[in-house]
Amino acid sequence: MGAGKDAIIYVVDRDSMGKFNSTADQIYQEISGQLGGGVYSMPAYFNGTIYYGAVGDALKSFPIIGGKLKTSPASQSAHTFGYPGTTPAVSANGSTNGIVWAVDNNGTLLAFDATDLTKVLYDSSTAPNGRDSFSGNKFITPMIANGKVYVGTPNSVAVFGLLP
Repeated sequence: MGAGKDAIIYVVDRDSMGKFNSTADQIYQEISGQLGGGVYSMPAYFNGTIYYGAVGDALKSFPIIGGKLKTSPASQSAHTFGYPGTTPAVSANGSTNGIVWAVDNNGTLLAFDATDLTKVLYDSSTAPNGRDSFSGNKFITPMIANGKVYVGTPNSVAVFGLLP
C-alpha cells in the first residue's frame, strides 16, 4: 500500500506483485479523489484500518473490507495538516483503546480516537501557558513507548506523558 505526490492510494497484492507488463499496471486497487493533497509519509495500520495524513488534508481512516480498502474514508479529523502532511502512529491496549497520534508541522501533537477521528483526545496547543509547546519539524513520526509519546524537534526530543 502506498500513495505519493499524485494523491492516489495504491494497493498491491503482496503475494503477486507482478512484473513488468506493457499492457497492464497490475495494481490490485487504486483510489483517487479521497486524499486532499500529496502524501510524503507512510500510513499507519490498526485493527483492520489504514490511516493517511496527506498535505492540506484531514487525517483519514480507510477500513479494509474483503482485502481492499473502503473507497471513501470512514472517519476524518476536523484538523487539517499543512505541508508535509502527517505520519500517523498508533498506540493501543492490544486491539482496544486505539489512539492515533499525529504531529502538525507547526509544533502541535494531536491524539485522536482510532475508531472516530472526529474525537480529539489531546491537542498540545491547548495546554495552559504553552506547557506542551515544541518547535515544529517536518517529516516527524511520533514514537510511543512505555506510556509516553516522543516527538523529534529540530534540536531536541519532546516527551509527553501523564502528569503526576
